[in-house]
Amino acid sequence: MSFWQTSRFHIDLTQPRVMGIVNVTPDSFSDGGNYADASTALHHCEEMIAQGADILDIGGESTRPGSPAVPLELELARVLPVVRVAVTLGVAISVDTYKPEVMRAVLDMGADIVNDIQALRRPGARDAIAAHPSCGVCLMHMHRDPQTMQVSPMQGDVVPQVRSFLVDAANELRALAVDVSRIVLDPGIGFGKTVPQNFALLARQQELLAAGYPLLAGWSRKSSLGAVTGIADASARLLPSVVAAVLAVERGARIVRVHDVRETVEALAVWRAMNQEQQRRDEK
Repeated sequence: MSFWQTSRFHIDLTQPRVMGIVNVTPDSFSDGGNYADASTALHHCEEMIAQGADILDIGGESTRPGSPAVPLELELARVLPVVRVAVTLGVAISVDTYKPEVMRAVLDMGADIVNDIQALRRPGARDAIAAHPSCGVCLMHMHRDPQTMQVSPMQGDVVPQVRSFLVDAANELRALAVDVSRIVLDPGIGFGKTVPQNFALLARQQELLAAGYPLLAGWSRKSSLGAVTGIADASARLLPSVVAAVLAVERGARIVRVHDVRETVEALAVWRAMNQEQQRRDEK
């Protein structure tokens, strides 16, 4: 699929797109509390757009390993004031939530994409998406839940397991007449996988792409990058995060979800220049 159909935008995926992370939470694993109020979060949105973000992903609940669930009313109170203004900024707005009540509220407000770590498994979530005429959706694979996913991670070869889960989730949504152009898949790096399993998902990303859906890759500041580099501080994992994003794009990912927009955009400009030159050479 060469585009992603969303509420207001027909996003061209012939080139990789950068999704900037906006955590409106006090406890995110890498930037918790930095953008926890609406005015600070909106300033961050504007900065990311200036740096080249194509999509903003706004979330009101941390999903780091061990994080507690956030009550519905608190998540709405965090997210809605940011979304209300963010939809006027001229880029696609995604909301990171698994609660159907939040999905309906932000879509009614004009949000373009629902990014669900539970792949619409919560009762009513698929119906919330199917009821909307055109919103985009990202279905992510997560083993267990944030409280237990790293206590007992997946076993065996994760690549076929992740692919099967995501294809099944997409098929369930398509059975409700949601067009294929609205669906993007995310293998869920770090969500209940070991370090080797996460890198297997990157090395064998083509096996996931064989399902026929665009892929979103979310490597930014993840603990697996810290494990192989020795960088304990998540906020200091800029360089490995950018490298992982470029490697994911090189292997076919169409969207990269990142904290560090400017640096990722600059790295992808280098990748794009190299790729264009290679294409010109191949066409001779």
